Order: sequence, then structure tokens, then C-alpha cells
Amino acid sequence: MPTNKIIWITGASSGIGEACAYQFAGEKSNLILTATRADRLAVVQQECIRLGARCEILPYDLSRLEQIDELTDKALAIFGQIDIAFLNAGISQRGKTAETDFEVDRKIMDVNFFAPVKITKRLLLKMIENGGGTIAVTSSISGKFGFPLRSAYASSKFALYGFFETVQAEYYNDHIRVVMVCPGRVRTNISFNALEVDGSKHNLMDEGQEKGITAEKAARKIVKAIHKQKSEVLVGGKELLMVFINRFFPSISRRIVRKIKNT
Repeated sequence: MPTNKIIWITGASSGIGEACAYQFAGEKSNLILTATRADRLAVVQQECIRLGARCEILPYDLSRLEQIDELTDKALAIFGQIDIAFLNAGISQRGKTAETDFEVDRKIMDVNFFAPVKITKRLLLKMIENGGGTIAVTSSISGKFGFPLRSAYASSKFALYGFFETVQAEYYNDHIRVVMVCPGRVRTNISFNALEVDGSKHNLMDEGQEKGITAEKAARKIVKAIHKQKSEVLVGGKELLMVFINRFFPSISRRIVRKIKNT
């Protein structure tokens, strides 16, 4: 069913972002897509147009924080407003805390946390002027509990919960709705693109990732949650049980996490 919503998706060139773009395109939405790889983004754009959407692309590297205000203004100018911002772009890591270069920690925090923060701060007043809007943001079950080889990644995802739950509390009466997207294992390229201790790419599909649900299955659940403006949506398989174990039996959760394979 057509929505005619104006939707901006970051991290839209692959994985969850790409799959969600196709879901929204099938509803005849107006899409703005952002990712680092312009060539791949153009391919996604053409498929979205084929599916019936109006679709524009804004290639950008979100680690470049200094021009994010300009990027956000460009996104707002394309269709005149943004009804839904799905801040999905992110980067993971594979490295023990003491061995990881600080610049790797910084880049992960810039892309995963500070970029969504800057975009949101720029969008909020415009959304409120237009009567409200929805901000969906991709966190992770690693934003619920620490995980081996993911110190900066987990920290960035924890931080998203703190920031966006505060945004929801402050602006709920202004018709701003926040949807926290919390994936477990989804079969995407996130492990391929994860950063090693020196900043190089991991370039491997981790075993757990390979056994995850498809991005298409995840997208169906995420898009439904965004339309319903659910405060949180958990996406994945049996690994999501860890969220509940951590909530109700934290000491058991910590023992389980210590035994998780370093992949």
C-alpha cells in the first residue's frame, strides 16, 4: 500500500539498509539513500525506481563529521522534508581492547554514534515544524551487553540507546517517535567490513554471521516496526535470547559472554 512518505536511509548500499530500501520502494515511498560507495548506491537506486519509488542518492562517508550538517540540509532539500530517517549506517570491529589502535575506536564512534547524533540534531527542529517524524536507528544486541572483540562497537551501540531514548523523552509531545532497531545475527557484509586492530578490513564472513537470518527477513520486520512506530524491534534468531538472559539473569549472561567464540 503506497505511503508517499519521504524516507532517508543511511548505510543503504548493502545489507539491512538495502533490503529496507526495497521494502519501502515497493510501497511507492520517496527515498533518499546514503552510503559510502556511490557505484553500489546507484545500483540500489535503479532497483528502487523499478519497484515504483522516487529515489535520489547522496553518497557520503559518515566518518567525515565536519560536513554532516551540509549533507542533512541536502537531504531535506530533495523532497522538501523528511518523514522517516533510518540511521542504519555502521561499522563493526574485530580486536581486543588493549591491542586496538585508538584511531579505530574513534572512527567506529564517529560513524556509529556521532554521525547519527549530528544528523538528528539537524533534523529535529525541521521535523517538528512539519508536525513530527520518525527516527529509526540501528543499534545491536551488542548495545545491550559487552561482547568479545567489540569494545568500541559495543560502546557506540550502548551510547545510541542513551541518546535516542533521551530524544524520545524530550520530544515525544512534539510528535517525534524513535524506533530502536536491535539486530542480532543477520547475514550481511558487516563482518567483511569490520575493522581489525590496525584499521584494516576483517574481510571474512564470520561463522555466526553466516548462520544469521537474511537481510530481507530482517527488513520486513524492521519496516513493519517503523510504520507502527514501535519503540524497539529485536531482529534475529535464537541469539536474541541473550537480551532476556542479560536482563533477568545478568551474572549468567556474563559467564556466557566470556565463553563466546571470538568471531
